[in-house]
Amino acid sequence: MSSRLRIGIDFDNTLVTYDDVFRSAARSRGLIDEGFSGTKQAVRDRIRLLPDGEIAWRTLQGHVYGKGIDDAVMFEGADTFLTRCRAEGCSVFVVSHKTEFGHYDPAKVNLRRAALDWMAARGFFRADGYGIPIENVFFEGTRDDKVARVSDLKCTHFIDDLEEVLIDPKFPSGITRILFSEAGRQAAASPYLVRPTWREIEESVFDGRA
Repeated sequence: MSSRLRIGIDFDNTLVTYDDVFRSAARSRGLIDEGFSGTKQAVRDRIRLLPDGEIAWRTLQGHVYGKGIDDAVMFEGADTFLTRCRAEGCSVFVVSHKTEFGHYDPAKVNLRRAALDWMAARGFFRADGYGIPIENVFFEGTRDDKVARVSDLKCTHFIDDLEEVLIDPKFPSGITRILFSEAGRQAAASPYLVRPTWREIEESVFDGRA
């Protein structure tokens, strides 16, 4: 089976969720209370209120995206979506704005290598897994480079959790843009679809439920 679909997907906070990892790491550093139960964004907002909070937040990010990534998990439904992509013969690309090293990370963990190792451990590149060639994974140093890569790959769809990527003036036209957002709303003039779950993303891509 072959398909003309060329599906680009962001990595951090789109395929993989770090909410539990951020909470656990922040608690262990005394940055949030034991009973705090917010999302990654809520953790960030709380930490930024602390003295030197911005540095504390960036340091935490470096840990979570590096050494802490092993404890991260895929969003519910992303597994089913990738399995459907393989069954339908789609070309899948992971395109992420990810620096090589984290800010204020004394361990200097290579964040790109950590992400590749995380994907490899979960069968992304195996023939009996999701069957995505490792050559289809791209880490870019800037948002401009990320948008340019999406254009070069001639994606038919691109899925991201950041609105600013999808509305970037340089974002190529003719691509079905999907904002993965649990809280987002679909505006009438929006250039992208808003989908709060991977199940709904799957329906939009494969079943024409735009």
